[in-house]
Amino acid sequence: MRTDHLARLRNGERLSLKDRISLIVTLSFPAIMAQISSIIMQYIDTSMVGRLGPAESASIGLVASSTWLMNGLLSAAVTCFTVQAAQKIGAGRDREARDIMKHGLVFSMLIAVALAAVGAGVSGVLPAFLGGGADIRADSSAYYLIFSLSLPAVQLCAFSGGMLQASGNMRLPGMLNVMMCALDVVFNYFFIFPSNDLLGITLPGAGLGVAGASLGTAMSQVVTAAVMAYCLLRRSPVMGLRRGERCRMNTGYIRLGIRIGVPVAMEQSVMCAAYIAATKIVSPLGNTSIAANSFAVTAESLCYMPGYGIGAAAATLIGQSIGARRRDMTRRLGWLCTLFGMAVMTLSGALMFFAAPYMIGFLSPDAAVVELGTRVLRLEAFAEPMYAASIVASGVFRGAGDTMASGIMNLVSMWAVRIPLSAILAPRFGLMGVWVAMCIELCFRGVIFLVRLAGKRWDKKSLN
Repeated sequence: MRTDHLARLRNGERLSLKDRISLIVTLSFPAIMAQISSIIMQYIDTSMVGRLGPAESASIGLVASSTWLMNGLLSAAVTCFTVQAAQKIGAGRDREARDIMKHGLVFSMLIAVALAAVGAGVSGVLPAFLGGGADIRADSSAYYLIFSLSLPAVQLCAFSGGMLQASGNMRLPGMLNVMMCALDVVFNYFFIFPSNDLLGITLPGAGLGVAGASLGTAMSQVVTAAVMAYCLLRRSPVMGLRRGERCRMNTGYIRLGIRIGVPVAMEQSVMCAAYIAATKIVSPLGNTSIAANSFAVTAESLCYMPGYGIGAAAATLIGQSIGARRRDMTRRLGWLCTLFGMAVMTLSGALMFFAAPYMIGFLSPDAAVVELGTRVLRLEAFAEPMYAASIVASGVFRGAGDTMASGIMNLVSMWAVRIPLSAILAPRFGLMGVWVAMCIELCFRGVIFLVRLAGKRWDKKSLN
């Protein structure tokens, strides 16, 4: 949905501080809901599987970093084209934005199919490579195989939602992601648990356990992807297909997309490789630590997903601002978005500190897992403001087409700070040592992103 303030931004009109704040909040709220809904799906999976036992929970936690890697690469393929589209729309060149969307749809789906094949191929050996015990490898392999096969639907959903957001329509993707959460509950309940009686009514169930959690999520994503694609291609006033409007192959869009997307893909690969390395550091600590680590990561996601929502809104704002040649507004909007994200995540971090026992307890009935997960989650609450700075500033840079700097800063932060510290502290302090390293690294990352935001180079780019 195009807001009046967003149209005024493109038209070169003056926006007061109140107008800018209203614009950021209006675009951010649906994006935050979309991000939170995706994490709630993970929360649902983890909570339902947690009722089966710590070994089943650990089987999902073991491959979590590998699922992040796949999702990160898919996200890079989406970013290749949404940044271009946002800047074209900001410049008033909607026809070109639609051409970019068509190129991007084909390109990103080809990437998704390739990644699905790779994921399916390694699913059998991945749990052993990550150091998982023999008791959880079969469930981990089944979970990851189903996840991998669902990647084309995941990508179609993400691409369609990303293009709608690039056009300024943040509300519809948010609503559809909430719908996906509701579907996830229904499908998961059916696929995970066997048939049982509730209030005298027999509820059918497939009883597939861990594999059922992955299958339930995949089914909800397939349904949502179909609806999201229909809304993009048939209902969007900006991006929808036009009768008689042909699209000719333009290699320039592909080349520019690769220039934007390769640094993002490298960043995601580097980050997820670091997460995998961290998983290998945690794995020898035992199933309780693996489960507590997985639950704490999932619970923390509820805290930092608002930052990713604001970052998505920032990418749209900055992209359209640069496309409209509004240099007067670009830096102001970049700082406002970042400060807003820091304020929101400071509040969510405080809530997480006090709610930590309940958040972990919802995910697992195991007392040892809850106690350990609560301790690390409370520690992490202190890093949330600076984590927000890095998340939202990265969205700002992405909207400007400046994707290389974020990748380099994340590379340095993860591999020069977090992983060495984790390796040093884990043998002595266990899981707490790993999360101390994480807290220190996130604060360091936030500082270097703020330094970059204060610099003079990131807003000098234009893709038009």
